[in-house]
Amino acid sequence: MPGPLDGVRIVDLTTMISGPFATMLLGDQGADVIKIERPDGGDQMRRYGRRSGTLTAPFANNNRSKRSVAVDLKTPEGVDIVKQIAASADVFVQNFRPGVVGKLGLAEDVLRELNPRLIYVSISGFGDIGPLANKPAYDPVFQAASGLASVQGTSDLARPRMIRAMLPDKLAALNAAQAVSAALYAREKSGEGQHIKLSMLDSVLSFLWSGEMDGHTFLDNEVEGPEEMPSFDLIYETSDGYICVATVTTAQWVGFANAAGCSEWLQDPRFATSEAREANRSERLEAMQDVLRSGTTDEWIERLEREDVPCSRIHTRREIVHHPHTAESGSLVEYPHDDAGTIRQARDPARFDRTPTSHVGVPPMLGEHTGEVLEAAGFSDAEIAAFKSARVIL
Repeated sequence: MPGPLDGVRIVDLTTMISGPFATMLLGDQGADVIKIERPDGGDQMRRYGRRSGTLTAPFANNNRSKRSVAVDLKTPEGVDIVKQIAASADVFVQNFRPGVVGKLGLAEDVLRELNPRLIYVSISGFGDIGPLANKPAYDPVFQAASGLASVQGTSDLARPRMIRAMLPDKLAALNAAQAVSAALYAREKSGEGQHIKLSMLDSVLSFLWSGEMDGHTFLDNEVEGPEEMPSFDLIYETSDGYICVATVTTAQWVGFANAAGCSEWLQDPRFATSEAREANRSERLEAMQDVLRSGTTDEWIERLEREDVPCSRIHTRREIVHHPHTAESGSLVEYPHDDAGTIRQARDPARFDRTPTSHVGVPPMLGEHTGEVLEAAGFSDAEIAAFKSARVIL
């Protein structure tokens, strides 16, 4: 089956990760995503990372389930081509710096005149208002600017640390995909499209506020001075490696104490209640670490699972890819690609029981679908040939 978004057409004028990852998720769920790329190289991610054939992993992992149209937007003809494609689309997504898409002639108000039902999405770094609006930036810059790097450093006075994954880009993508779905639902009721503006900075702040901004939530009880996070990161040493253990509830703490053979902890006033365990967090975590060094990872996994204590060994990327659970749950998909060979990727995490997607689409080669998309948009064979001759399209 084609998926829950079957029949939705999306024009994807984005590059790098924040936009492409968002539109890929929507494409996986059945939308027809038309990716607009430059004829001279396409999306920048086509040039970075591990390569198989002419396809790179960063491009493939953010651009499957799409069709590629190569158009030169520096030409009036190229802009007109995109306008004509967008005139019959449901969604238009762009992630240029504020003001750039207007200079191209593809601003929201221009496309709105051609297509009043269009959902127009603008993904930016810092938004379009404020002193940082026009600042160029990539994922690490947003980790720094948002406070995320400071949180990772455990203290405002400690050395900040980066998360070694492009979190701000991907958070913006997830928010954008959800917002598009919400806007499509709203349009079903109102019949009208709208402009969605979304910034990477706001996406990270929203993410942090869910769990790391307690001290700034109540204005009558706001934190003063430098803030700290626990220096212990819940990864513990065992006698032969590492393990993660989380004792959030009282039942889980009791289970850990029983597994560790430390029943005296249950009467220790430092650890007797949830409030006491939180107030004495450093002492509690150090006590857990001391006891966990006494056994192997396998021994502790068996003992902790017997007591229903949340825990896991620390998997490498290779280990999780080949883990029996990953295989049985179908978390990864494999499919052939004419140029790159067999591709392995994570599937769309959402599973729909009434509108399941039967498979994901392959990542497109640059300009692979230019002719068919232009023909469907109403251009004649002669016009398409003329565009190719003039190098407006690939």
